[in-house]
Amino acid sequence: MDLLSTIKNSNMEHFFPKGWDLRKIDGCCAHRPEEIFEKQEFWNDGFKPVMCENNTTFGMMMGHEIALTIKRAKDAGEKLALILPVGPMGMYEWAVYFLREWNVDCGHVYGFNMDEWSDETGTTLDKNNNGSFQHAMEQSFYGPLGELTVPENQRNFATRENLPAYGEKIAALKKEGAKLVTVFGIGRVFHIAFWEPHFAGEYDSLGDWKKQTHRLGAHLHPLTIEQNALHSFKSRTTQVPAFANTIGPGLFLQSDKIIGGCDGCYDRGMMWQGMSLWVALRYGPDMWVPASFMPTLPGKLFFIRELAGPLEAECN
Repeated sequence: MDLLSTIKNSNMEHFFPKGWDLRKIDGCCAHRPEEIFEKQEFWNDGFKPVMCENNTTFGMMMGHEIALTIKRAKDAGEKLALILPVGPMGMYEWAVYFLREWNVDCGHVYGFNMDEWSDETGTTLDKNNNGSFQHAMEQSFYGPLGELTVPENQRNFATRENLPAYGEKIAALKKEGAKLVTVFGIGRVFHIAFWEPHFAGEYDSLGDWKKQTHRLGAHLHPLTIEQNALHSFKSRTTQVPAFANTIGPGLFLQSDKIIGGCDGCYDRGMMWQGMSLWVALRYGPDMWVPASFMPTLPGKLFFIRELAGPLEAECN
């Protein structure tokens, strides 16, 4: 007895995005932990998952990858366009540590925050609100870099006015030789940024879906709202906006390199992100599962060992 055998006539029957294959999702999660590194045919030759023992080593290793990417671009005399998330967050402290330790000036970096809370019109949460992603980035990354920081006029946030210009700005930087690197987490509904799976139902083809660079006032899935209630709003669902501005596959699929992270473990053996990790690695590219495209790009996906499973019942 499980969800698959009891979903008929339940309140869950029409809850999930209609393009999801729940049986296939379940199959992605049924592997032994050591199988997580088995290369799939759709993985890019330059892609690999990287296991971290715990949250501390996760933050350090992912932060080192971000800092090293910035340093290498600096050493090569290249501009660097970074699409940046708010979640995961622990890597920013370490990225700052390494950049300051190496004395790397970030004047060559152009930051593009991938999303921001909004209302249905795309008007964003005040930048000084503790829950805003702009506030989080200023506090965790740009501010602590001090004199080495990214210039203010090279920091882009997903406002109603600025987000539609991301595509042109990134294209101009790439024309000048800049590399595009997307740093990301994976959502409970397998989103990248706030590009939700149910958006797929609006497009006639995968090609049309792949062209979408952004969305203002995106309608968020209930699981996304609950994920953020737990992780950013101290469980207070009533404080989470129901909409967000977000980049789309037309930007993150342009990446020359990706740096992903899954750190979704609690304590006492509880977690929220094991299924997200396994589905991203095993489902295969499908526009109803946005994270399934990330292994098709070169780069690394860092994850905490516990998320590899086994994903089996344990009553906590």
